[in-house]
Amino acid sequence: MRVPIIDVDTLSRNWWLVVLRGVLGITFGIITFVAPAISLAALVLLFGAYAFADGVFAIASAVRRRVTTERWWVLLLEGLVGIGAGLVTLFLPGITALVLLYIIAGWAVATGILELVAAVRLRKEIKHEWLLALGGIASVAFGVLIALFPGAGALALVIWIGAYALVFGALLVAFGFRLRGLGRSRTAREVPGMA
Repeated sequence: MRVPIIDVDTLSRNWWLVVLRGVLGITFGIITFVAPAISLAALVLLFGAYAFADGVFAIASAVRRRVTTERWWVLLLEGLVGIGAGLVTLFLPGITALVLLYIIAGWAVATGILELVAAVRLRKEIKHEWLLALGGIASVAFGVLIALFPGAGALALVIWIGAYALVFGALLVAFGFRLRGLGRSRTAREVPGMA
């Protein structure tokens, strides 16, 4: 008997957590574009709150899956990385901008790699897992750009962060709604007469 690596039924039942993570990203991105003159200190706090909230939602999703899948720990790890990055950023706001950039870059690369791992594991279970893979690629690319060009001006940093958050958030929202549709189609197949 083959044990599924990621339980698609649990994932599709909790589609709204994926959408909520995406909405948080989109909101964060819009805020950075609406107020590009935001100070680096405010950006630090905003990023810290976003990374922490994203980590909490990832952990909540992992906890929901822990009974039904062996690989729930991957999402738990992603959540812990997000919470760690958020806490460091929130409790040490006086750290230099360079250290902050590397914290953001590390968080984005780690999150992206974990999203890519999840997409690869989902490829045999659902269609359109490429949305999750694109989110992972966007995270890795963003992290690499930040690490390679840490001397970029504060305005460029705000725009990069905002663009990343919008793209990643939109991909998560699209993926979440695909999961919702998958759950509905599975329910309709299991229960005759349900549409």
